Amino acid sequence: MRIYPLKKLSLFLSLLFLFSCLGPQNGLYPPSQSAPPKTVYVVNQGWHTGIVFQRSDIDTAIWQALKSDTSGFKYIEVGWGDAEFYQAENTTIWMGMKALFWPTGSVLHVAGFDWPVEEYFRGFDIFEIQLTNEGFRNLCAFMDQAYARDQQGQIIHLGEGLYGKNSRFYQATGKYFMAKTCNNWAAIALRKAGCPITPFYACTARNLRHQLGKFGRRIGNES
Repeated sequence: MRIYPLKKLSLFLSLLFLFSCLGPQNGLYPPSQSAPPKTVYVVNQGWHTGIVFQRSDIDTAIWQALKSDTSGFKYIEVGWGDAEFYQAENTTIWMGMKALFWPTGSVLHVAGFDWPVEEYFRGFDIFEIQLTNEGFRNLCAFMDQAYARDQQGQIIHLGEGLYGKNSRFYQATGKYFMAKTCNNWAAIALRKAGCPITPFYACTARNLRHQLGKFGRRIGNES
């Protein structure tokens, strides 16, 4: 059966609408009033998006890679991105173009801090997200699986992170490119937790903020 151009366009728009309207996953989201929710924060710093956890909420039997990391801090922030661009002291346009248009290796950036989230990331967009206990456990499992391992099953340390001694880079799983950015990665993580968010449609910070605004509480920059 031939599909004519207008029908093709209609089909494409219908699929786009479908992909952009994923609802919450039953049993995972939203939290019920009978059990205290777990809180995470999504922080957008313009070119980078990270997810912040309260360290004491994390079960290291699930997030095993965190057992020996950031144990002395109240909060941790985790971000994912292009290996070269994310770790570079001086970024270039070529690095950015290569990261977007050619699938490249990725890294995790894990940082610990003690200040309140809205103070530590003052001036940036911050969304507070409430999760069920099961959704939070799924999110932690997703984070643990994001670390690449060597042949002995050990995580791969890559050195000090962007925030100095309280942060580190690790080799990560997955390839970075235009359709798999840090915004998309954060949306995938939240979808694993049951949130009503569509990763396919969250490649830009603008769209990610738009989707987060539908179910999260904005506590950061209002500009």
